[in-house]
Parts: sequence; C-alpha cells; structure tokens
Amino acid sequence: MRGLLTTLKKIFFWNYARNTWQWDLLCVVILIFIFLTPKSWFSSGERAQGTAHQSAVVKTVVIDSEVIGSEGDRSKIEQRVKAMTGRTDFEVLAVRRIPDAEGRTRSFEVDIR
Repeated sequence: MRGLLTTLKKIFFWNYARNTWQWDLLCVVILIFIFLTPKSWFSSGERAQGTAHQSAVVKTVVIDSEVIGSEGDRSKIEQRVKAMTGRTDFEVLAVRRIPDAEGRTRSFEVDIR
C-alpha cells in the first residue's frame, strides 16, 4: 500500500528524473491525451458546420423553461431567440431539454444558425 502511494505521489508531483523510463512514459501519456482527446470536450458551444463552399457558425442559446412550455413550441422559441439575440435572420436547428436533479425541465438549449 505504501509503495502505491509513493508511486502516485511521484507521478502527481512529476518527481522522476529526466532520463528514466517513468519520465518517458508520463510524456507518452500526455501526448496520447493531447492527440486522442475529442474536440467536442473543448467546445465552447459554437461549431462550424457546412461544406467548404458554405460555412456557418452554430450558436447555442439557453432559454429558461418558465418562458417556453415545451421544446415543440417553435414560435415561442423563435420569438425568445429574436429578443435575446436581436437577430431576425436565424434558423433553429435543434432544441434540447436540460433537466434538474429531480428530472423536471430546468431550461432549453437552442442551437441556431
């Protein structure tokens, strides 16, 4: 048990000499994380979509559930997005329900372009 804690402590504090196999292994693990991590993990809510000829930015807007009854009420969603963004030239791509801990609808995420 003590050996395991010592090893974890050395890994966490990067306490290996540079010319050891442990150092090389830690570097390889970091490189694997960098190159194999999905881009979606670092997404900020805006995604580029479309072809090379047609590029559009998708933005996500969060709307409180008290304003909209359900995700099927497109007219209320579009009115609220217009009020929030000030834009009239947008397209609603997707609406996702965000539940709270009890399963009730807390808000909606609306993807627009």
